[in-house]
Amino acid sequence: MIRYARALMWAGPFALLLTLFVAGARAGEAWYPIEVDVWDPPFNTERKRHTETYMALDKAAGAWRICVSIPHLKDDYWLAVNFGIYDEAKRLGVDVNLYEAGGYDHLETQRRQIVECMERGADGLIVSAISADGLNDLVARYAEQGRPVIDLINGLSSPRITARVAVDFWDMGNHAARYLRNMLADSGNPVRVAWFPGPEGAAWVAAGDQGFQEGIEGSAIEIIASANGDTGRATQGRLVGAVLDAHPDLDLILGTAVTAEAAVTQLSRRGLSNRVRLLAYYYSPGVHRGIRRGWIVAAPTDQPAIQARIALNQIVRVLEKRPFLRHVATKVRVVDHANMPDFDSSGTLPPSGFRPIFSVNE
Repeated sequence: MIRYARALMWAGPFALLLTLFVAGARAGEAWYPIEVDVWDPPFNTERKRHTETYMALDKAAGAWRICVSIPHLKDDYWLAVNFGIYDEAKRLGVDVNLYEAGGYDHLETQRRQIVECMERGADGLIVSAISADGLNDLVARYAEQGRPVIDLINGLSSPRITARVAVDFWDMGNHAARYLRNMLADSGNPVRVAWFPGPEGAAWVAAGDQGFQEGIEGSAIEIIASANGDTGRATQGRLVGAVLDAHPDLDLILGTAVTAEAAVTQLSRRGLSNRVRLLAYYYSPGVHRGIRRGWIVAAPTDQPAIQARIALNQIVRVLEKRPFLRHVATKVRVVDHANMPDFDSSGTLPPSGFRPIFSVNE
C-alpha cells in the first residue's frame, strides 16, 4: 500500500498539516466500556434511541489509512477532537492525516482538502462538515468507490454516509434550556436573553437552535437578541459586544463555548460581570475554567474526544467487515459548579499542553 507522507503542508494558513509533538498526551489509556445512545432506526428524526455499552477494538487488524476533516482548530472543542483522533489512532495502530479548513466560511477549502487527502490512497474518511449539504457529492463519490464515510459530530444530510457518530445538537440546546428553566423557576420574573447559536448553515447550529427554542417555550425566558457567526473568538466577541451595546439591560447570554469565553471579557470591560449571567451550550477548557471560577453558570458536554475515538473505531470496524453501529452518540451531561468535582473531563477536554497533531503514521 502507498503510505501517507508524514507531514503535508498547504501554502495558505488554513490547512497547516504539520506534525507537532505534545507533552503529556498518553496513548493507549482505556476509555471504554462506555454507555452510548444508539439511534433505532439509524438517522431517525424523532430521536428514537436506546442505551448500549460500547466496547472499542483492542487493535486494528489492517494498516489502514484514514483521512479526517474538521472545520477548524480555533476553539478547544475541536482540539479535543484532534486529541481523541490522535490518541486513538496510536492505540489502534492506524495511519491518520487530519485537515482543518480554517473556519465555517471555508467550505471550498474543506472540499479541496478532502479531495487531496483521499486522492493519496486513503481507505476511508471521517468528516465533521462545515455545511450539511456542501459535501454530499463527495460522499456519494467515495461511497461508489467502496470507501466508507463516517459523519462525525456536525451532521451531513447525505443518505450515502456509512455511519454517524454525533450527539444530536437538539439535545445540547434543549439541555441548556431545561437547565436555565430550572435555575430561574423560582424567580417569577421575565428573563431577557441574548442567544448566539453559532455559524449559520451548519447542521449542528440549526439543531441546537431548535432544541433551545423548544426548550424555553411557555417560560418567562425571552430572546431579545440573536446573532449567528463563526466560532472564532474575534467574531463572537464582536457579536457579543454589539448586542451589549444595543441591550445593556439584558439578563443572560447563552451561546457557543466561544461565545461564553468572549463574553467573560466583554462583561468585565463594561462592569457587568455581576449582573449578566453566562451559559454555554457546549463545553471547552475556557468554559471549564469559567464554571470553576464562577464566571459561567453551566454548560452541557457531548464528550467530543470520546466521539472522535468512537468514529475511528467505527471506520476500522467497517473496513474490517466487523459489526458496527450505524448511528451512535455519547451521553449528554450538564456540568455546573456544584457537580464539577464529580465530572471526568478526559472525554471532553484535551490534556493540558496538547498542541495540534495532524499526522499519525504507525
